[in-house]
Amino acid sequence: MPVAEPVEWGAGDVPHSPRFGDIYHSCSGALAQARHVFLGGCGLPGAWAGQAQWRILETGFGLGLNFLAAWHAWRQDPARARLLHFVSVEAYPVAGADVRRAAALHPELGALGEALAAQWHGLLPGVHRLAFDEGRVLLTLGIGEARQMLRALAPFEADSIFLDGFSPAVNPDMWAPELLKTVARFARRGTRLATWSIARPLRDALVPLGFSAHKAPGLPPKRDCLQARFDPAWTPRRAPPPPEQAAQPGTCLVVGAGLAGAAVAASLARRGWQVTVLEAAADPAAGASALPVGLMAPHWSPDDALMSRLSRAGIRVGWQPLQDWLVPGRDWQPGGALERRDDTQRMPDGWQADGPNESWYATASRLHEAGLAPQTPALWHARAAWVRPARLIAAWLSRPGVQLRTGMRVSRLVRCGGSWQALDQNGTVLAQAERVVIAAGIDSRALAPGLPLNAVRGQVLTGPCPGGEDGAALPSHPINGDGHLIPGVPDEAAHTRFWLAGSTYGRGEDTRDIREEDTVANLARIARLHGGAGTLAADAHAGGQTQAWAGVRCTSRDRRPLVGPLDPLDPAAAQGPWICSALGSRGLSFAALCGELLAARWSGEPMPLAHALAAALDTRRLS
Repeated sequence: MPVAEPVEWGAGDVPHSPRFGDIYHSCSGALAQARHVFLGGCGLPGAWAGQAQWRILETGFGLGLNFLAAWHAWRQDPARARLLHFVSVEAYPVAGADVRRAAALHPELGALGEALAAQWHGLLPGVHRLAFDEGRVLLTLGIGEARQMLRALAPFEADSIFLDGFSPAVNPDMWAPELLKTVARFARRGTRLATWSIARPLRDALVPLGFSAHKAPGLPPKRDCLQARFDPAWTPRRAPPPPEQAAQPGTCLVVGAGLAGAAVAASLARRGWQVTVLEAAADPAAGASALPVGLMAPHWSPDDALMSRLSRAGIRVGWQPLQDWLVPGRDWQPGGALERRDDTQRMPDGWQADGPNESWYATASRLHEAGLAPQTPALWHARAAWVRPARLIAAWLSRPGVQLRTGMRVSRLVRCGGSWQALDQNGTVLAQAERVVIAAGIDSRALAPGLPLNAVRGQVLTGPCPGGEDGAALPSHPINGDGHLIPGVPDEAAHTRFWLAGSTYGRGEDTRDIREEDTVANLARIARLHGGAGTLAADAHAGGQTQAWAGVRCTSRDRRPLVGPLDPLDPAAAQGPWICSALGSRGLSFAALCGELLAARWSGEPMPLAHALAAALDTRRLS
């Protein structure tokens, strides 16, 4: 797995591909070509005026100029669609520095290129979701062979198609009939297609697929370009829209104002839904989401198993809201984490120290910085952070279109005409809406008795961070493995810092009482993770300076979240209650992903991850 595809920059800053012996764009310029050939060829920006969303599918991302041009046009258009989706595939991703350099050649794209380059990391083979402009511009990147990546995507209807790639003479696979057939599966009647190539085999391949193609004036020095419209003479065989897909945004009730409920509410509101969040407690971020601070870190396995891939997808989607809305050092702190484990001898196939994987063996210098012995078996996760869940929840609940109502314990959900009503224990209607999502953590069991939701009690321990030389007893970054240790979290009220460690894992236990035996277990856990911290924690506990907190997580039988209809066996129940729950001990990693996944399914959008991974979170996997 190469670190990045090399780009040679020639005279006039023309980028050249050594692999294909071809240039990335013509001498007339990438931005001019993007605007004339691709945007203009698909009738943009005019075509997306007033639309809830616009979905562009591209067959070669390259240096990203088509995406940046579309994003810039969307920003400049007051009549733009509410959401812009740009889905592209790329077998050989370039370095972020080359993305930045290509954009910097065009002053109007410079800032956008910087934003793209800032998220240009961790691009392992597979599907990645990048979000911009507070989630209103969504880039879905398939890293891998084009046809394979297109087949990995969940089906969606593209409004525009950009066929782009190196010349058919040097890269015939990007123009092969088999690839074009796969592309056509994303077209709806009226989808417009544009490309710079006017090769006769390309035109001949498009017509049998249902496209009417014609030459159009090209961008000099090219005389022509190609435009097409999907308008087959036959009725295409298309699966009907899924029953959960709404014709337009409406009203929704979300039961629960923890991580899951707040993430769902924010994702739906961004798409135009009016969301009312009902919370049983007096404040949001109750239950398991009341954890003082949590660690967001990827799951790692030597074979890069399903949970590992899901957690990376979740962290990528969840990272952007943290950067957009929270204050580093106060609400969250990026910077990575060490993971102590004994099975680090083998890395997943293709991973390397300087590759796109963001987890690797911890170096001796990293271990020394953390206060661990040089030979300590450990991994370093660059994409990890501590987060204060309540701050993230507050940010999500403050989005336009979200209304929070606390002290509202929902006992029943009943259908009344075209709406769902939430009733309390006396039968009083608390609120009603067209759709409803249950996201109340372990309390979801009362409203979803048919789903296998399991309680797991967890207790953590906190204590003060000492100053001066004593503070060196704590590691410089969070450490996990057998539980976790998070140092240096600010206590704003006391103007001090604290550490948190845990957690116990009491399967089947749903009480929140504080237990001394769990505190003893957590002290032993700290000592195993970090000797110096263990001594410091033991002394703090002996001096009465520690505090314990307990909560109850909600898990499924396979430890994966549940996102989907409450009754997965009943096709007619797709517009009935949905559930977003069972995030377990990885709520910070999965909440944003689950919210986006639910909203995408209701809106007929491209999914934020590969189809197979989305299915692994669906409630229908239980049937």
